Amino acid sequence: MIPLIFFTVIPLFTAFLVSLLGKHVKRSSEISASIATFILLLLSLSFIKPIAVNKLIIYKINGWPAPLGILLSADGLTLLMLITVNLIAFLVTLYSTSYIRQYTDEWKFYSLYLFMLAGLNGVIISADIFNLYVFLEIASISGYILVAYGGQAEGLEAAFKYAIMGSLASLFILLGIGMLYSYVSTLNMADIATALSMKPRGLLTGFISVLFFAGFGLKAALIPFHAWLPDAHSSAPSPVSATLSGIVIKTIGVYALIRVFFNIIGVTSNLLLVLMVLGIVSMVIGAILALAQNDIKRMFAYSSISQIGYIIFAFGVGTPLALLGGLFHIFNHACFKSLLFLNAGSIERACGTRDLRKLGGLNSKLPVTGITSLIGSMSISGIPPLAGFWSKLLIIIASVNAGYFAFAFIAALTSIITLVYYLKFQTFAFTGNLSETLEDVKEPAFSMKLAMVILSLICILAGVFFIPVLKPILQMGVEALAGSWAR
Repeated sequence: MIPLIFFTVIPLFTAFLVSLLGKHVKRSSEISASIATFILLLLSLSFIKPIAVNKLIIYKINGWPAPLGILLSADGLTLLMLITVNLIAFLVTLYSTSYIRQYTDEWKFYSLYLFMLAGLNGVIISADIFNLYVFLEIASISGYILVAYGGQAEGLEAAFKYAIMGSLASLFILLGIGMLYSYVSTLNMADIATALSMKPRGLLTGFISVLFFAGFGLKAALIPFHAWLPDAHSSAPSPVSATLSGIVIKTIGVYALIRVFFNIIGVTSNLLLVLMVLGIVSMVIGAILALAQNDIKRMFAYSSISQIGYIIFAFGVGTPLALLGGLFHIFNHACFKSLLFLNAGSIERACGTRDLRKLGGLNSKLPVTGITSLIGSMSISGIPPLAGFWSKLLIIIASVNAGYFAFAFIAALTSIITLVYYLKFQTFAFTGNLSETLEDVKEPAFSMKLAMVILSLICILAGVFFIPVLKPILQMGVEALAGSWAR
């Protein structure tokens, strides 16, 4: 079996290779990045059978056991996140091979992107909470720079805001780790969970929980920690927006949050209630704010806040069915929101604007972008038989079964609001008469269209083949959350 460390070594090595060759060998950056991300996707898929059989895989760096050595681990939740992250990273890289050529120094983009990917994979496979923090910082710092990659004033301002808020979140997390270490004298996650289970819960444990919740909540852009997200996602180049919304906030925010609380600190009824309430608030406010937007990427950014609300709410409900729905929605949102941001990039590149009021009739000029964006819009709105319908349905049914009828009604109503603003996007951008100023627009390059088509097919196939293909993987993720880590 290939060691888990390859998930960080491959992107780090490729990032350095790109920085060395990118300036001198034409197209070496995009080729190297595409190959590396494709290999990472294949590696992720190769772990399906081993994890299904063994449930938990441990890799000891240099063969040293914890607490002396650094451990990497993979369970069902790790598997789902690795597949999701590396799938989106590969398709975004494929899209970027044409999109990023409009900027100078392409090699810098790919180098930073691979550093960010190494950080995301590192967060997922870390079995040591301090190493999780280190990889989280690698991903975060790369993300701050990539938001400003376009060099425009709007992007620089958004990156500055993102960096300030992200640094504050990192401070909360690091302080929480320091206090936790002083309490249990170990950084290994399994050892922390064991030590905490034998100690009484007191004010210190509660304060550490608050620090972690605030830190990871900021990274996930959960309301009221969301202020940085609309500017960062709307101002960044579209491949960066797709990555931030599709996998970054889910990995360093949602994944880290649920991993720390479900498998290490432990969940309480109060925590689950907070998750449900903040999930519902994020769900509703994000949808209402998205409804008021005319900037496509800003609409999608607020939509991300709303969809993160569904995921957090599902984990707050906490039943096995709700966890299944929440994990499925993590995968679905990564796919359809990445697709929609790539659609926005195609529209902006072809038309020179993201303002819906200046668009219209684009179906005649951008048919691939139009069809794929329609599939993404309907999936995120919960239209059957697309994938988004099933994950939302599972979450709503789980909340009804748990007795949260009002919350279930709000979740269903928010899905209708989601449909309204995505119909607004489709109507304003793709139907009606084509403006004379848009007569010369053309479809994007083949690699950009291919990435969008693949993502749209995933939105369809993940819905049609949910039970035979995806449910076993998701069920392993549920079992990982319901169980505890071991060495």
